[in-house]
Amino acid sequence: MAISVGGSNRGTIAEVNVVPLIDVLLVLLVIFMIIPHSQFGLKAEIPQAAAPLPPERAPEVIVVQLLADGSLRINQEPVSWESLESRLEEIYEMRANRAVFIRGDAAVEFSQVARVIDVMRSAGLGPVGLMTPGLEQESLN
Repeated sequence: MAISVGGSNRGTIAEVNVVPLIDVLLVLLVIFMIIPHSQFGLKAEIPQAAAPLPPERAPEVIVVQLLADGSLRINQEPVSWESLESRLEEIYEMRANRAVFIRGDAAVEFSQVARVIDVMRSAGLGPVGLMTPGLEQESLN
């Protein structure tokens, strides 16, 4: 700020010297123009919509069926007595639930059912459930 004394009005005149203020303003303008270009922030990841989950599959129940003629089936697939243990091991190789069910015809002797249970136990399966006609009717209703 400058002050001049005297002059034609014979008084004190005060006038503002704005040149230093303009210099400071230009320096600040240059600083604020340069600083944002030299700074790097963190990479922002925008949230994405979640992918729809596949429908849950119901765990398939394994049923060993013992027919009246002495033949065996695993879920309607014929299997021989000799290959029963290896087939069961193959089915349950990657399963956590090792439960298995036996369904026998009415004319089947219990000794054959016990033989199938022994094969299942030697294959490392358990618990073993016995399916009866009454149980099947309840599960269908």
